[in-house]
Amino acid sequence: MSLWQAIIMGLIQGLTEFLPVSSSGHLAIFKNILGIETETGMLYDVLLHMATLIAICIVYWKDVKELFVNGCCMVGLCVIDLGRFIGNRFKKQEERREYEKILTTPYRRFVLMILISTVPTGILGVLLEKVIGSAADVLLLPGICLIITAVILFIADRVSVGTVTEETANYKQSLIIGIAQGIATLPGISRSGTTITTCLLNGFTKEFAVKYSFIMSIPAILGAMVLELKDFDAAELSGNLILYYLAGMVVAGVVGYICIKTMLVVVKKNRFTIFSIYCLIAGIVSVIWFFVHR
Repeated sequence: MSLWQAIIMGLIQGLTEFLPVSSSGHLAIFKNILGIETETGMLYDVLLHMATLIAICIVYWKDVKELFVNGCCMVGLCVIDLGRFIGNRFKKQEERREYEKILTTPYRRFVLMILISTVPTGILGVLLEKVIGSAADVLLLPGICLIITAVILFIADRVSVGTVTEETANYKQSLIIGIAQGIATLPGISRSGTTITTCLLNGFTKEFAVKYSFIMSIPAILGAMVLELKDFDAAELSGNLILYYLAGMVVAGVVGYICIKTMLVVVKKNRFTIFSIYCLIAGIVSVIWFFVHR
């Protein structure tokens, strides 16, 4: 991989990961129509995901910090309650100790909601793994999925403003949003566009919809990093590759940060239609290209 290729891949990652246009769909288009090889080393994939993660953490630093602290507190309280549960089995009724209350703050409920959303995402990701792998090699499914994304984004701009926030959201809503994120693993279905639209349809405020969409992606990104690291080859550290990888990572992080900020404006001002038209055109071109070049 050359320096310019690393930078281009970082640019694509930063732009398509956060803007509602589907990163996997665009990688399939670049690979099939433009003849650009999109396969990269495992280390570079991990660094790109890390850049994505850093961008989210910078934008939502206060929330991520509170979620981490409250998550650790929840784990600690669960351990305490487990110990009391075991101890209470051997004590008389009047000697048994009361259990600690765990979900006592909005952020602790937020942590549980993220975990609930992650479960169906992981299950669907595993079930659709083979479909995802083969679909990226041809343009028909990514093209159709991009058209579906166009419809989803068109709907997003026409949803009534909701009132649901961290304090009023419920676990059923988090499950539905997690299912939507799992479906969005298909190439061409925008993860951010699908999850934000699902949040809005569930009555979330626009600010909370964007926040929830991006923060709920953190476990998925961490999971992808862990899976990719198991195939890491130390040979990838040779030569100037590591410098090229770091350059691409910086580009992905900076562009990703800008795109997250852009999405806040897009949602507030109902500008999804612009991306809807773009995805519709890209999807139609992909489908036509598939049938013409069969």
